[in-house]
Amino acid sequence: MFRRDFLRRSSCGMLVAGLSSDLHAQSHAGGSRDAHRADSVFDVRTYGATGDGKTIDTPSVNKAIEAAAAAGGGTIFFPAGTYACYTIRLKSHISLHLDAGATILAADVPKEGTTTGGYDPAGPPQPWESYQDFGHNHWPNSLIWGEGLEDVSIFGPGLIRGKGLSRGEANEFPRAESPGVGNKAIALKNSRNVTLRDFSILMGGHFGILLTGVDNVLIDGLKIDTNRDGIDIDCCRNVRVSNCAVNSPWDDAICPKSSFALGYARATENVTISDCYVTGGYEFGTMLDGTWKRHTYSDVRKAVGRIKCGTESNGGFKNITITNCIFDTCRGLALETADGALIEDITISNLTMRNVVHSPLFLRLESRMRGPAGVAPGVLRRVLISNISSSGAVAEYPSIIAGIPGNRIEDIKISDVYLQQMGGGGSEWASLQPPTLPAGYPEASMFGTLPASGFFLRHAKNLEFSNVEIATVKADARPAVWAEDVEGLDLFRLRIPKGTAAFDLRNVRDFRSFGSAVLKDRSAESIDHEQW
Repeated sequence: MFRRDFLRRSSCGMLVAGLSSDLHAQSHAGGSRDAHRADSVFDVRTYGATGDGKTIDTPSVNKAIEAAAAAGGGTIFFPAGTYACYTIRLKSHISLHLDAGATILAADVPKEGTTTGGYDPAGPPQPWESYQDFGHNHWPNSLIWGEGLEDVSIFGPGLIRGKGLSRGEANEFPRAESPGVGNKAIALKNSRNVTLRDFSILMGGHFGILLTGVDNVLIDGLKIDTNRDGIDIDCCRNVRVSNCAVNSPWDDAICPKSSFALGYARATENVTISDCYVTGGYEFGTMLDGTWKRHTYSDVRKAVGRIKCGTESNGGFKNITITNCIFDTCRGLALETADGALIEDITISNLTMRNVVHSPLFLRLESRMRGPAGVAPGVLRRVLISNISSSGAVAEYPSIIAGIPGNRIEDIKISDVYLQQMGGGGSEWASLQPPTLPAGYPEASMFGTLPASGFFLRHAKNLEFSNVEIATVKADARPAVWAEDVEGLDLFRLRIPKGTAAFDLRNVRDFRSFGSAVLKDRSAESIDHEQW
């Protein structure tokens, strides 16, 4: 019921807000629409666009943008119709307005082996190409793209449909690296003052939205139903993402990153993600059409659709809040530093999760080090997590806080959290010895099935849990908390199922547990290895 209401309220909100929404969007892109003269609106049909879904309308659209730019800026208006396009080249002080019934359709790419036509060339390879995926390294090979822009916006309520875009998978056609192929719906680089509001994306290619080095961003009221990543915020500052719904069965829904794609490390910082719905549980397209058909996976754990910081993590993540969001049939929330990034000052609050197919919470510091030589492993510290409700999570992967030997995750506070796993683990799971894997791909499944039903803690310092409840649907032989190489572990009012082992502690120092209804208070300066 929530899902349908979410989209209905989103649509109603646009109607109720009406002109005020457009005015707000336009104020981010260089002035309100009412403030423009009549000749500052450039109808793409005036410049020859047909909107018949067959004719390639790119020349007409780009001609309208050129005319608006020459006039000092304006709104490019797409009336109802389907506009088949290759690369649309956005410019400063330009807004794209997709009216109700308007669709910008990513045209089919030239046949494999063709060397002319289609989307703009990706551009030459860079020395840092190997540090991140091909899609992160190139921007022009997109449906809509721009670089070095200011004061731009795209607003709805129309649709961007990426039918002709590549998903960027190595074994699929069209290959993203081939001439004339596009693999992103929207890509912006080194820009500022950007508003994306009240439109939908269906099938966004490798990235529905890829922002790299873009500052002062508002993303609000989007509905994205896609076959890879939804929204990627890479090396960006001052970003607000709100009121968005993203269905991305095969990849991440909302994903702050901090890659080396700019040729240097730049932090993603001052980011808020709020009031969003993310899922990986539905066939793409069925969120937008309202049929909500469950995706059929050979293994449900392949569902993605989450909010994640990483894995690209060269520059760091700082001053980020994630709040009032719903996770549905997807992986849990992830904070990852694998390439030397500093992650600090993160607050996560008021999340509900259902049917999480990996760990509800995954905090990982490691040393993959995909970047320039000589960089030390990163730091993950000062994270506050509160008011989380997770139910129906898979049994194999409890919540994880895991650093590596010599590099601990530090200063994590978790409070008012309910975590229900499916349970059912036997004694063989309780006796597992997970590998350390300091340089593996950071993912909750990287260690395999884990010997804890609630929390797996390793190589960490100053962890504080208060009012945390761990529950299992089925009886589980594993301890609620498994901890190794942890210095400073405080647990206040921990609730676990009766008859369940509480702890498996190995090389734990400065331990305190008190206020639990089912456990005796206990403190210890040093524990070599104890289970109870």
